[in-house]
Amino acid sequence: MTQLNFDARTVDPQQTFDPIPAGWYNMMIVESEMKPTSKGDGAYLQVTLKVVDGQHAGRQVFDRMNLQNPNPVAAEIGYKRLSAYCHATGVIQVQDSQQLHGIPFKARVSVRTDTTGQYDPSNE
Repeated sequence: MTQLNFDARTVDPQQTFDPIPAGWYNMMIVESEMKPTSKGDGAYLQVTLKVVDGQHAGRQVFDRMNLQNPNPVAAEIGYKRLSAYCHATGVIQVQDSQQLHGIPFKARVSVRTDTTGQYDPSNE
């Protein structure tokens, strides 16, 4: 037996990881971090977005922008998505991704289904 001394009244239960329905949401970036790609030959910016109001307030959606990649098309796609975040937040020149944090904007969320069945549906 393991002694926990835990009172579940002091911690909200974990929310479901089911994706939120596709649609437009008021969101804001709450976290961001550059991470190396799995192959180690590039890096991507991962952002955590939070729904700020409505039925799904508090739910999070994650996005990754491939900014350093040997494939120039992949990097171009990543920078175009980053530009969309910049325009949505009004922060056009970014020195640090934290400049994009905490600024509400509208974003379209979709539901991605893995055709192989290996992964559960997720938001994008």
